[in-house]
Amino acid sequence: MKILVIGDRIVSCELLVEAAQTLSINEEVTIKEILWDSESRQDFQKKALNIEKSGPEAEEIPVEAYKEIEDTDILLTHFCPVPKDLIDKGRQLKLIGTCRGGMEHIDIDAATAKNIPVIHCIRNAEATSDFAVGLMFAETRNIARAHAAIKNGNWRKDYINNNYTTSMRDMTVGIVGLGHIGKLVAEKCIGIGMKVIAYDPFITQGKINDIGLKVTMVSCEDIFKTSDIVSLHLRVTPATKNFVNEDLIKLMKPTAYLINTSRAGVLDKNALVNALEKKIIGGAALDVFWEEPLSSEDPILQLDNITLTPHNAGNVVDALPKSPLLLARTINDFWKTGKSDMVINLNK
Repeated sequence: MKILVIGDRIVSCELLVEAAQTLSINEEVTIKEILWDSESRQDFQKKALNIEKSGPEAEEIPVEAYKEIEDTDILLTHFCPVPKDLIDKGRQLKLIGTCRGGMEHIDIDAATAKNIPVIHCIRNAEATSDFAVGLMFAETRNIARAHAAIKNGNWRKDYINNNYTTSMRDMTVGIVGLGHIGKLVAEKCIGIGMKVIAYDPFITQGKINDIGLKVTMVSCEDIFKTSDIVSLHLRVTPATKNFVNEDLIKLMKPTAYLINTSRAGVLDKNALVNALEKKIIGGAALDVFWEEPLSSEDPILQLDNITLTPHNAGNVVDALPKSPLLLARTINDFWKTGKSDMVINLNK
């Protein structure tokens, strides 16, 4: 059996090879390494953002990958694009694995057409869910604004939300997208004492009851109508691009907050800015943006009812080096049980 690993500046070939060696394969294995290189970390981030916006065709991949994929059984990668033409050349390709949560770099439809499972892992799920809850506290209680004011010599006590500031325990949080991270956010909000409702077209109330999560599944409209905080946990797909639009935002209470730690593309920017400028909703907190870094001319920077962080939610020191081994464990579990929530196509 042949395993092809494609490393990059962030997740090295060495880490992927180490993970490949832990896969439960009862035959002789050959591992081939390829590096998807970038000039600097900044160059890597530029390529990554382009892929997240435009898909797996947006950036070139090593030419040698097209030759090596021909007799490859398993492809393991981090962020190197896996476009349709590469998948089509994989005549005996049986599985594609990536050690990240986002799937924008892989042509899922092409893999599905060839009945190839695509499996990923959420390497920074705990960190991202922690951060989402942190943004809820920061925005609803003006923590970041108060800090910024004091640093600027202003002992600020008045805020836009003064008339409706309350404790998190008295709020209802609505989670849009109840995948791995969404479930962790739900658990943490339940621990705070919040009422948790959720919308996910692929998750039933019965499934949630089976895992013992005290979450009530409701319609998308009910999430936006009744929640005090709406937290987004969606992947960007053609179906979810600009999913949270003007119509949904207008359903929100004038005292409600919108939190996004997933992908900027699931949220209509103009609709959000308009809602905040006109005080249609109470506030928002974002860790992801349509252009990164933000331009100094971005209208979001003029708003006083939003908390902004520079795509930091998943940044913890151990997430990246541990991610290939986490992916390998996920693949082994899939092979053992025949199912996995981390298989994003075919039958899970």
